[in-house]
Amino acid sequence: MTSYPELYVLRHGETEWNAQGRFQGAYNSPLNALGRKQAARQAEILAGIDLRNFRIFSSPQGRAVETAAIALSRQVEEVHTDPRLREIGMGDWAGRMKSDLAAQGLIDLGTADSLDFYEDAPQGEGFEALETRCMGFLSSLTGPSVLVTHGITSRMIRAVATGKGRANLANMGGGQGVIYHVLNTVQKRLD
Repeated sequence: MTSYPELYVLRHGETEWNAQGRFQGAYNSPLNALGRKQAARQAEILAGIDLRNFRIFSSPQGRAVETAAIALSRQVEEVHTDPRLREIGMGDWAGRMKSDLAAQGLIDLGTADSLDFYEDAPQGEGFEALETRCMGFLSSLTGPSVLVTHGITSRMIRAVATGKGRANLANMGGGQGVIYHVLNTVQKRLD
């Protein structure tokens, strides 16, 4: 199994579209008040961690960049953006309300733990392509890193870094306002 550097992985704070139940994918929605509070909580968690030897990377999508600015501004001067940290592509479902898709019988919201709709989105990226993208990103790291990304991409990065792979994506845990620490294939949630 491939060994990756020490990681701290953050998901962006809640956005207006998260609160509405709308798929974002490549689209962007700004953080709402709760999202900014969640990013501030991440800053509090990181305040107790020495990040001097860490490189900081963020998805270039606005919600991740905004979260990085709030969560990391006390400790770092430079954040590098990398398109490989963007959210999974949602194809035809990007910008659509989950409830509308469910009413049309296209997705099942009754299975709360299921991530199938991220895999099933017409013209979407799918998990295999996302896993390949995340593996490529992780393989390019040369040292300990802080990553600010998105819900599904965060899960995939952690699934790869822990050696669990995409088959265990639903079991990787999620959440906004928390941080995941991954070292030597062991994941720990910090909140």
